[in-house]
Amino acid sequence: MNNKKLSLLAAATALTLLTAESAYAQKKYDTGASDTEIKIGNVEAYSGPASAYGIIGKTEEAYFKMINEQGGINGRKINWISYDDAYSPPKTVEQIRKLIESDEVFLVFNALGTPTQTAVQKYHNTKKVPQLFLATGASKWNDPKGFPWTMGFQPSYRVEARVFAKYILQAKPDAKVAIFYANDDFGKDYVAGIKEIFGDKASSLIVAEESYETTEPSIDSHIVKLKGTGANVFVNIATPKFAAQAIKKIAELEWKPMQVMTDVSISIGAVMQPAGLQASEGVLSATYLKDASDPQWKDDAGMKKFMAFIDKYMPGANTSDINLVYGYAASQTMVQVLKQCGDELTRDNVMKQAASLKDFTPDVMIPGIKINTSPNDFAPIEQLKMIQFKGGKWDLIGDVISAETGG
Repeated sequence: MNNKKLSLLAAATALTLLTAESAYAQKKYDTGASDTEIKIGNVEAYSGPASAYGIIGKTEEAYFKMINEQGGINGRKINWISYDDAYSPPKTVEQIRKLIESDEVFLVFNALGTPTQTAVQKYHNTKKVPQLFLATGASKWNDPKGFPWTMGFQPSYRVEARVFAKYILQAKPDAKVAIFYANDDFGKDYVAGIKEIFGDKASSLIVAEESYETTEPSIDSHIVKLKGTGANVFVNIATPKFAAQAIKKIAELEWKPMQVMTDVSISIGAVMQPAGLQASEGVLSATYLKDASDPQWKDDAGMKKFMAFIDKYMPGANTSDINLVYGYAASQTMVQVLKQCGDELTRDNVMKQAASLKDFTPDVMIPGIKINTSPNDFAPIEQLKMIQFKGGKWDLIGDVISAETGG
């Protein structure tokens, strides 16, 4: 009898162990993830020179709150921890170390800024903690071999430049291009992208390249010089203050080139109004996100979801601020990646899933633009649609253009 009891007890113990092992095999966790939560870290410029971007972090916080109220991701709630780095690289280093070493976050999501994130890129990759969907347009985040734990989100400056170059070739076959650019990594990335598409024709198509320093009080002399080249296309790769000065000076000189401007400077309030709405008429740029303040989207299903989110979780927010739409799109993409991870919440699997997005379309993305990644392609968005400034607002024009050099 005792032997029988012992046999039954041994069988029961074995079954319990098997069940436990099976459950363990199904669920895998790294630091910052568990049965109940996923810890997501972030650094944002809530103060300092780039504080206008702070609303992105607030939007993401609100989005994850909505997800938690809907039951979380596969039953797990997001624990959102966001710190202010004031857009200062030394502060970024301090805050990222705190997130990873003290808070023990699972990953860092949509941290802002090229200089700030450059300061911690090597640290992230040494620690093997995902530096995921960065809020910066530098093309260097697309380097899966060199930095396998880093991935950007928005189209890079080089991607946008390639789209501009394709549009110029299509719309202006007799193009004589003058490029005006900031003498920094931002400006040089654009120039490189344009030349990648122009290829062998670059030397004949580009009649002038003129750079400016951000310390210059006025860039008028550069614009006068570029007009003198006889260019009929002006590519304006400048930050808002200088982009506005360039548009205004071109109008004063009664120069009438086709103007193509970086989307960094498409703010109506910060650029087009100071330059003069009449002077800005006809300026071209490119975009990938719907403008929540544009009535053309009022019946759009995705925009209705976005507006419902704003009404409930960010009442009174300024929906004409593109940063809200941006934060929503990035958050929705992050949630998609975590859903794809299932119960294997390891940092390695997060990067694997982030590099396995297929035709994912956030609610606020322009129709026809899709997010695609692969183990060899860490650039989620490589398509844009051209826009033109008309009658005080931006209008979509033409078809979606892919930045791929082959197509």
